Amino acid sequence: MRVGIYPGSFDPITFGHMDIIDRGCGLFDKVIVAIAKSESKNPLFSVEDRINLAQSIYADNDKVEVLGFPRKLTVDLARDHNACAIIRGLRAVSDFEYEFQLATMNRSLAPDIESIFLTPKESLIYVSSSLIKEISGLNGDISKFVHPIVEQALKAKQSV
Repeated sequence: MRVGIYPGSFDPITFGHMDIIDRGCGLFDKVIVAIAKSESKNPLFSVEDRINLAQSIYADNDKVEVLGFPRKLTVDLARDHNACAIIRGLRAVSDFEYEFQLATMNRSLAPDIESIFLTPKESLIYVSSSLIKEISGLNGDISKFVHPIVEQALKAKQSV
């Protein structure tokens, strides 16, 4: 079984992330969405909430597994789950330098695990979790950017 792992904070998961996941399902037998705590990013949602949102969205897709990403190297997590590749999304040239460094380091640590870069479809290339949180916090319409489950969760979280 060919397994790809897609690590990230997913705070919250967007249609851009989902496009990468769905396309990954076309490349791999299984895609593991590994959701990191990312406390340094000051997340709006707890890691448990982010896992629950992604699991709810992908409940009917047996090719997608969602799990929490413990504090460890991505390549070690990939090995733990027999993943042959780390999936990363690229939105803009500004993402490339960081992702290139990460991929090069991961290759040095685990030459047997490939890094795969996917770009979201053009209509989603500018979508980021940070922008979604900001727009939602200002009562903007985010329905074109996130699943209805995420939209409801954001409204509930930000109305508190």
